[in-house]
Amino acid sequence: MGNRIKYKSEEEVEIIRKNCLIVSQALARVAEILKPGMTSRKIDEAAEEVVQDLGAKPGFKGLGGFPATLCVSYNDIVVHGIPGDYVFQEGDIVSVDCGSFSEGYYGDAAYTFAIGEVDEPIMKLLRITRESLYKGIEKAIAGNRLGDIGDAIQDLTEKKHKYSIVRDLVGHGVGQELHEAPQVPNYGKRGRGRKLKDGLVIAIEPMVNLGRKEIYQEDDGWTIRTRDGAPSAHFEHTIVVRRRESDILSSHDKLEENMKKNANLLDF
Repeated sequence: MGNRIKYKSEEEVEIIRKNCLIVSQALARVAEILKPGMTSRKIDEAAEEVVQDLGAKPGFKGLGGFPATLCVSYNDIVVHGIPGDYVFQEGDIVSVDCGSFSEGYYGDAAYTFAIGEVDEPIMKLLRITRESLYKGIEKAIAGNRLGDIGDAIQDLTEKKHKYSIVRDLVGHGVGQELHEAPQVPNYGKRGRGRKLKDGLVIAIEPMVNLGRKEIYQEDDGWTIRTRDGAPSAHFEHTIVVRRRESDILSSHDKLEENMKKNANLLDF
């Protein structure tokens, strides 16, 4: 990730939107099939099929050596979990992060699912983390600053609900690279940081822990877990900054519709 911000033309925004909606359809497919007894590899295969059928390439696969279409991060895994033989169980929470690449641009979005009966304190973590994503998006308008986004997320999650925001992982610009400038922290101070301008495309993605903020990376070089083993939630949209309100390029609508229909997932 370089330091130079690349503002996007209307044509570029529409290509990124197309990729984000491909990602959204892949996540909606996961919401349709996810259940106890299924492996993380199985949902990865299903998502990859959707992405390819829609004429794109998986945005994560091969990037930096990552081996899969999805990052599948369950329970105390914050992000970057590698799909494999893990079998989902009743009571798991599962962050599913997906990327798409076509016509020279990326799309990116993520959602955390609750499988079966999940303890209420963990469900509350998911609800508040999801809400904090939209609090951050509300501040992503031209004339505001990056710190306004982080402050809105931090105010809800840490100050009001006493959760912990991961400091070592942040949101990012999206475009011809999956991770572009600027970095978009989920914490900060109002009025601080770079001023937001029309045409800035960024991924806002709160990563919020039920316990402490400290994390560590496993020996596989990818999987990030909470240091204390407490659950972590993760939600993400890619948006473009506009003058009056930001434009959300990805969508969780079909995903949440499918989630409500799937008796194996807990609607929150």
